[in-house]
Amino acid sequence: MAAPGPSPQQMAAMQQQFAAEAAKRGLTPEEFAKQQREQLAADAAKHNMTTEQYVAQLRMRALAAHQRQVEAQRIAHAQAQAQAQAQGSQSPAQPGQNLPAPPQPQPQQMTRQVPVNPSNPPDPKAIAVAQFLQSQNLKTRTCIMDGQRKQLFKVKRAIRAIESPAYAKAAAKKNSILPPVTDRASAENVFKLLPLSLLALRVSKVDPHAGHNHAKPKNRTKGQWTVRIEQHQETDPMMHYVWLYEGPQWKQKVLAVGVVAAIFAVVLFPLWPMFMRLGVWYLSVGMMGLLGLFFAMSIFRLILFCITVFAVPPGLWLFPNLFEDVGFFDSFKPLWGWQEEKKKKKSKKVEAGATDSTPSATTTATAASDASSAVKRDLAPRVEEAEE
Repeated sequence: MAAPGPSPQQMAAMQQQFAAEAAKRGLTPEEFAKQQREQLAADAAKHNMTTEQYVAQLRMRALAAHQRQVEAQRIAHAQAQAQAQAQGSQSPAQPGQNLPAPPQPQPQQMTRQVPVNPSNPPDPKAIAVAQFLQSQNLKTRTCIMDGQRKQLFKVKRAIRAIESPAYAKAAAKKNSILPPVTDRASAENVFKLLPLSLLALRVSKVDPHAGHNHAKPKNRTKGQWTVRIEQHQETDPMMHYVWLYEGPQWKQKVLAVGVVAAIFAVVLFPLWPMFMRLGVWYLSVGMMGLLGLFFAMSIFRLILFCITVFAVPPGLWLFPNLFEDVGFFDSFKPLWGWQEEKKKKKSKKVEAGATDSTPSATTTATAASDASSAVKRDLAPRVEEAEE
């Protein structure tokens, strides 16, 4: 259940405190708010994060500190209650003596909250678990978080992968740093390493157009959720988590270096040796020649079809599969083919009625004409199907 928002009195007090703080610095509240936003943006840039991610991280830090404070108060209350019970067992309680109030029964939670501490560096064990899970088939789907595409997965599939024999084999042979798993509780504890190191966080689906009066956009991406990070990191099997760990970046670095090298090579083209520039010129001329030959062949086959559609109907196509959805070599198979004609299908009732109403002499004549027409050239299309 979400915590209730501040009351109007608390909001007024917060505004007065904000105005007093701005007055101490010799600024107006608007200027002080702008300065705070610029400071947040600078701090987020130092941590290589966006402003929204940095604010969410600060909220999680405050939430973790609050949870630690509540846990400390609970432990202190439990110790005081145990001490009071010990004193009560030694001496009977006097009338009028103040005794600690019994603790209020807390509602039983079906899931366990995971305290997140973003100030700690990622645990090597958590990184090993993240790398193993990303190598498994978690049936991830793409979602939108803070305007960026992320990979979404369910907790139950991650727990299932941790309990699988593949994890035990990887922990025994490939990566010994993986924590051991013996039962369901230990598998959940292994999964909790991900939110503790901010490698994966629990999210929930939100509607980006909720509360807006305008209509939904027509070009809205279908099948992609818009999600936000939840404050309570729980491990219910049906909850969704999103990957924040992107793995080793050596592939992206190599690709970036290759792109930069290609750009420099193009820019420094006047400094190339003469044989390299000559080779590039011949290559470009050859590519343009092949492209022109392709267009010429397309125009020639169209002209040939227009001629043959009147001379030898139904028309002849050169390379009939040239523009079909087939492979490169299958586009040139077969060499030629007749234009396909759509045959009109007659219903059985019409054929049966025509047979019954036709005299026997006419039937005999029709059969004879069919027999004589069998020797004629079949103009039906003979375009061969390209092999897959």
